[in-house]
Amino acid sequence: MGSRVDTVLLIGPVVFIVEFKVGEAAFDRAAVDQVWDYALDLKNFHEASHHVSLVPILIATEAKESAPIKLTPDKDGVYRPLQIHPGGFRIAIESAMRLIQGETLDQSHWAQAAYKPTPTIVEAARALYAHHGVQAIKAFDAGKKNLGDTSRRIEELIDEAKTRSRKIICFLTGVPGAGKTLVGLNVATRHARTESPTHAVLLSGNGPLVAVLRAALSRDEKARQKKRGQKQKKGSDPVKQFIQNVHHFRDEALKSEAPPADHVVVFDEAQRAWNQTMTADFMKRKKGVANFTDSEPQFLIRYVDRHKDWAVILCLVGGGQEINRGESGIGAWLEAVRTSFPQWDMYISSRLTDSEYAAGETIGAVQAMRGVHFDDNLHLAVSMRSFRAEHVSAFVKALLDCEREQARETLTRLKRYPIAVTRNLTLAKQWVRSKARGSERYGLVASSKAQRLKPHAIDIRVKTDPVHWFLDGKNDTRSSYFLEDAATEFQVQGLEVDWACVTWDGDLRFAGSDWSYHDFRGSKWQNVKNADNRSYLKNAYRVLLTRARQGMVIFVPDGDKTDHTRPPAYYDSTFQYLVDVGLPELK
Repeated sequence: MGSRVDTVLLIGPVVFIVEFKVGEAAFDRAAVDQVWDYALDLKNFHEASHHVSLVPILIATEAKESAPIKLTPDKDGVYRPLQIHPGGFRIAIESAMRLIQGETLDQSHWAQAAYKPTPTIVEAARALYAHHGVQAIKAFDAGKKNLGDTSRRIEELIDEAKTRSRKIICFLTGVPGAGKTLVGLNVATRHARTESPTHAVLLSGNGPLVAVLRAALSRDEKARQKKRGQKQKKGSDPVKQFIQNVHHFRDEALKSEAPPADHVVVFDEAQRAWNQTMTADFMKRKKGVANFTDSEPQFLIRYVDRHKDWAVILCLVGGGQEINRGESGIGAWLEAVRTSFPQWDMYISSRLTDSEYAAGETIGAVQAMRGVHFDDNLHLAVSMRSFRAEHVSAFVKALLDCEREQARETLTRLKRYPIAVTRNLTLAKQWVRSKARGSERYGLVASSKAQRLKPHAIDIRVKTDPVHWFLDGKNDTRSSYFLEDAATEFQVQGLEVDWACVTWDGDLRFAGSDWSYHDFRGSKWQNVKNADNRSYLKNAYRVLLTRARQGMVIFVPDGDKTDHTRPPAYYDSTFQYLVDVGLPELK
């Protein structure tokens, strides 16, 4: 991932990670986090370091004295960083050797063991943009089904479409956090910088995701240019060429009859495209186009179909991710091809028939069509978001489907992924702060319908800027680290933190065997009767509960008997349900 520790020193049973800050007299907080991150990366992603003791040491070469040597291990064997001046290095090593016992490490075995980092989407995007391939991005838990297999299959289909002048649409599925967006980024970055006519673009209707990825890559590009002594041209942003908002792409189609610049178009979260009613309403109100008859999938395929020779559309499909009004689901794409573009060949994930992808009856209707192929390589089965446990999404699904026994059984498999529940928000914040080490990111998340968390200083009506929330550091009050601004499902979908504090309001309440759904209007909660709106609300919590890579705490308020909008009954049953499935309570 581009990180390079200065020195790794193996002595007896201990791995020392040593970082030198030459010319520095103080132990900077960022430098402490840096050497700590190196140790944590080895612990989590280096196979020979999973069960050994790791001691990070920061040496400031101009420091006159060391900080007190206090060897404090966490449960996984990673010690808190030592801050040493050059003359104290030997003392630090000897202190650790006296304390830490165990078998002497096999240095050859250690050096040759596999290193399989599991990056966040932002880290992975940075690596891809810096000319690494997706094959280099592997996950410890996902080794048996890595991203390379799926990416290679997509590249084969692109090559086939180009050489044989075909038009192909692919449907790629995956569990939450499996790396669908990474596959799309890999396609976009591989084809973005060539002179061949295979230009590709990644499109997303997820504005926060686009904004965060663009900002992260633009910051990196500026840093590289500064290091090379170059100045970025005014108004020039190469990132915009291959990561775009789908709405801007759609608007280009209205300007002329020309085909898009890109022959390969990737639609992230394709299931969230608008249905015909929503699209027609938008076209009439915003674009002055009356009597518009296409759904968004139909219109977008029609735009790409303007290419006379060849084209490829890649639809990235998540299950249970529709969270907004007017989202059509993946069935609308299948129906568009079936009714309007039968000349396009379809390559479909063999798992698109699963109920969670909500393809409906359309999936059956297309099976007998010409040019339809079902492909196992178009499914990503293992979540990369949580490198500690691949069963998080299964637990969340069972929890939200009110399958109590299944949730309880799945929870027992999450031994390395802590989840706790509490009625005390202060304790919840202390918990995530205590769990996070180095630069591990933590944050506060809430449903966009959580209108009655204001007594706890959580006001979801105050807009959170996802760029600052996800990218800025511990000194910036706008960052997630401050646990002051809550991000909603709209701001965090497709992104992740290491540790999450999930707040649970009275909008979704456990009612014995199922959920009751509520929307706060004026001065009281109203029942949500529309089936689609109920689905959006449940999916909002699905998104919130699958954002954390390493663990989460769920805060359920006590309520207030004196407040008619927050009686304890609105919260108690939900809290008790979470405890009943086995979540430990923080008190």
